Parts: sequence; C-alpha cells; structure tokens
Amino acid sequence: VLATTRYGETGSSRAPLLIAHGLFGSGKNFGVIARNLAKNRPVITVDMRNHGASPWTETHTYPELAADLAEVIEANGGHADVLGHSMGGKAAMALALTHPALVGRLIVADIAPVAYGHTQDGIIEALEATDVASATSRSGADTLLAQQLDDHSVRAFLLQSLDLKASPPRWKMNLAALRANMENLTGWPGGGTPFDGPALFLRGGDSDYVTDRGEDAIREFFPQAVIEAVPGTGHWLHAEKPGQVTPRVAEFLNG
Repeated sequence: VLATTRYGETGSSRAPLLIAHGLFGSGKNFGVIARNLAKNRPVITVDMRNHGASPWTETHTYPELAADLAEVIEANGGHADVLGHSMGGKAAMALALTHPALVGRLIVADIAPVAYGHTQDGIIEALEATDVASATSRSGADTLLAQQLDDHSVRAFLLQSLDLKASPPRWKMNLAALRANMENLTGWPGGGTPFDGPALFLRGGDSDYVTDRGEDAIREFFPQAVIEAVPGTGHWLHAEKPGQVTPRVAEFLNG
C-alpha cells in the first residue's frame, strides 16, 4: 500500500484529487499545489513505490504503478480525479487506459504516452557516488552532491528525498530497483482502451518532453485531450510556475 498524505476536508462530497509525482520525487513535491487545491476538495498525494515512505519492490512497471494508484482510489471512495507528472503522469495515463471507471478528470504534466530515448542512469550514479551518510545537514549534503551534479535546481529537488533523520542519513529511493527498471521507466507499455473522459495535458513551454509525435499519441489515447503549454517553464513546470499551474488545474477540475 502506498504512503499517502491527505489535504482538505475528510467529509467532503467531492471526489478527491489524487496526485502522483515523478521519478526521484515524493508526494511532498506537490505540497504547495495540494494545499491550494484542497481549499475546494480533498487532495491525496502519494509516494510512488520505491520512493519516499512507500514500500520498495524489485519491479517497477507502469501496469504496477497504475495498479498501485487504483488501490489508493478504491480505498478512498472508488472514484477520483488524477494528476500526474512525468513518471507519475505515465502511471496516471496507464490507470485511465486500464481502469477508466476509477478516473473522472485526468491531468498530465509534461509527459506523453510514448517511449523516450533518454536515461536517468546518470542521476542514479551521482546519488550513489555521494557519501550522504556523512552529511549532518541538507546544505552539507548539497555541497557533497555538487561534486557530482552542477545544476542547483536539480540538486534541490533530489535533496527533498534525503532522509537526514535516518542513522546514517540515506536516500528515500530504491536506486537499485530504479536502475534495473530504467527501460520500463523510459518506455511505454501500450495496451488499454482510449480514455474518453476529460483530459488536460500541460507541457513546459521550454521542455522537449512533449513533441509533435507525443501530441499525436496523446490525441490517439485521449481523444478529449486539451494540450497547453505553460510559458517559461521546463520539465518541472509545477515547481517553476505553481502560480500558473495551480489555477489552471483548478479551473479544469471545476469543469
């Protein structure tokens, strides 16, 4: 069972919004957006398997991630709107294509239902090469990680998944399993039935994750899809411009 955090009124008559984060992340990545959206509806963020406080498993495939999300929805009333970013977006799409009765409105952030040619093995190697066990603070861990990764924003994102309270400090990610399943993570399983419900696809205006080929695939699997760019943002559009993303998501959820 995935670890979850719930925001908003527990007795609300509205279906919850379920939020699924991307690779190397956790539910806390969406804390600001979740708190804002929870003013009008319950919001549930999850830690995906092999991330955060959720169980570690040897396998990490999109059918499994979709089944994990389905289990959370079934435990919370049996129907939800779903928002997913990157890996979480692919999991959300797989959920909608295979368990459509569970999903009301679908929001996908900067990912398409296609296989990608890139790999994230370099990030895993950087994390494994950083001696976080010796870190006594997040800033100290950042100094260590900077020897492997130049990009400050990427380091800040990754350091959200460092457990400094553990003895010794450790990453809250199953790096071995993520490395072993990288082909599954960058791939796309296919299958399922086109999802006929409302769908909003937000892409980073400066990101290359949703190409023309990706848009064609989106329209094939999600015929009701609205595809919009968020100007001046890259792949982590929700972190870069929450003030633009949150109201657009709220507008879409409110129909």
